[in-house]
Amino acid sequence: MTTHIVGAGLAGLACAVALAGRGREIALYEAAPNAGGRCRSFFDPGLDRRIDNGSHLLLSANRAALDYLARIGAADTVTGPSEAAFPFVDLESGRRWTLRPNRGPLPWWVLAPSRRVPGSRPGDYLSGLALLSAAPGATVADCIAPAHPLYRSFWEPLTLAALNAEPAVAAAAPLRATLLETFARGGAFCRPLFTRDGLGASLIEPALSFLAGRDVRPAFGRRLRRLVLEGGRVAALDFSDGVETVEPGDKVVLALPAGGTGELLPDLPVPEDGHAIVNAHFRLDRPPALPEDLPFIGVIGGTAHWVFVRDDVVSVTVSGAGALAGQPAADLASLLWSDVTRALGLPVGPVPPVRVVKEKRATFIQTPANQHRRPPPATRWPNLFLAGDWTATGLPATIEGAIRSGFAAAAATGHRV
Repeated sequence: MTTHIVGAGLAGLACAVALAGRGREIALYEAAPNAGGRCRSFFDPGLDRRIDNGSHLLLSANRAALDYLARIGAADTVTGPSEAAFPFVDLESGRRWTLRPNRGPLPWWVLAPSRRVPGSRPGDYLSGLALLSAAPGATVADCIAPAHPLYRSFWEPLTLAALNAEPAVAAAAPLRATLLETFARGGAFCRPLFTRDGLGASLIEPALSFLAGRDVRPAFGRRLRRLVLEGGRVAALDFSDGVETVEPGDKVVLALPAGGTGELLPDLPVPEDGHAIVNAHFRLDRPPALPEDLPFIGVIGGTAHWVFVRDDVVSVTVSGAGALAGQPAADLASLLWSDVTRALGLPVGPVPPVRVVKEKRATFIQTPANQHRRPPPATRWPNLFLAGDWTATGLPATIEGAIRSGFAAAAATGHRV
């Protein structure tokens, strides 16, 4: 019996790793010429460096991601500080601070001015309790008003980072789930983790090697045009270059974006797919000095939201970037370079070599309405299953959510994973 996995992005790879690790026969298909989907690395000739398609931050609570890394032998490719620490700069006021949650679940860190947002009071952090009782249709802003003292300096950047949407749009439920797994459990569960040599070197290439060692190799350039549904099951996969028969007893996992899945299964409600993220990668003459000796900093009051540093490459992420995605790359580079110089204390000068990457459909639009359109891994067809960060993981559309969805789809096929 074969499990046919369509899509070699992170969700599809996680599903394949889980099943192949148990000796299951896998056929893996991918429309693109390479694996990884939106979570990939590539060589940029203009920078003469290998860069990530976008910058991503893992947390020590990301149990599925850490499990996946361990399975593919890449656990040692991820690094991070021994304690939770999140540096920020407010470009409007010039203030800098570092959030430092203590290790245990009792949040005594909010009592220490040096560990919390400047000017905030311990009681301000109780605002997160409103998320616990949020109605199913509530947004983050319904729970925490924009006038709240921590809205601009804590809740807004956290929401943008986790849900790729402003609090007025973003659903409260997935942010609540994220907080319950991270900050609510203490600093031991929200340590920032970074891929040492990039996303591809940690999450994609080791997975491909793991699968190749089990005789699983993606068939690239195979775009699925149609599911052949007969007798209440998937009977065949109609690819652009030919048809693959799905034998009785075989399983099919669609690990495709929400929009692509909806086209193949028009009767299946799927979330609307379409919030943008803009990334810019600058190559400097030398690695910059970093505040707090941490390789990232959150930015408030600018266009950039996060700045990441790996050696001599500085990468900028802007979430919820629909208004920016249509602008010329040169204009975005100039705008974001201004934020970088101020955030990292670099001298003002010409924009260095840069690559701007626009992901116009980086995530589905994570509104309350779309939460109800996230399907479970099993479908009404007994041999068809779904994976993707847009499925009903309970989490936002993140690396952790994508990997959990792949594991969940693998388990739903009836195999022990």
